[in-house]
Amino acid sequence: MRNVAEEAEHPSDNDLLAGLPKATQARIFPLLKKVNVDLGTVIYEAGQTVTQVYFPTDCIISLLYVMLDGDSAEISVVGREGMVGIAVFMGGASTPSRAVVQSAGTAYRLSARDLTHEFRNDSDVRMQMLRYTQCLITQMAQTAVCNRHHTIDQQLCRWLLLSLDRLHGNHLTMTQELIANMLGVRREGVTDAAGKLQKQGVIEYRRGRITVLDRAALEKLTCECYGVVKNETDRLMARSMRKQENR
Repeated sequence: MRNVAEEAEHPSDNDLLAGLPKATQARIFPLLKKVNVDLGTVIYEAGQTVTQVYFPTDCIISLLYVMLDGDSAEISVVGREGMVGIAVFMGGASTPSRAVVQSAGTAYRLSARDLTHEFRNDSDVRMQMLRYTQCLITQMAQTAVCNRHHTIDQQLCRWLLLSLDRLHGNHLTMTQELIANMLGVRREGVTDAAGKLQKQGVIEYRRGRITVLDRAALEKLTCECYGVVKNETDRLMARSMRKQENR
């Protein structure tokens, strides 16, 4: 039995890994390497060959699309529900997005070669990875819709909720400038939106640290995009957990 000190230090703290059958876990877990990742660390750049994949446990990694002029916008966030590096088993080897640590913490790293081997030879691994890929595609598509049709206020609420779902607790360490880069909007827009939430008592923002005080209110203020992503992720990953429980 794991004790409290081990809670954030085990591969099964990642939902994707936790959903694998016990026999598969016994084979894969020894191949994983625990790594600590700092805020702002670039996991890989756009166009770079992916040689390692990452399974976050208490960190968040953002996938960003970077324009030629240096501007960027977040296309998805990855936390304990998933992994970074799907290009490895999708056949692309590289990706057009940049992966950067949005919230510091811990992840488990696996070589691309080992994951490719498991994907090809274990149907449980293959189905788990493909289900997660569908979740990620849903999030990317909904992010595009949200950025096109919803206000900065709604986008910020969606972003905060998605980030909270991927962390333990209700705190986020993130400057408004970084949030603006993630959303692909002007910093002034984020400052105004965050100020409104703080005046309503929904969040508290101080020195780059955001604390969500009223999650229920935040959910009421966000657009439908958050619910679409959350429901699809819950639906697909719940199937994996039920399958494991029945083994």
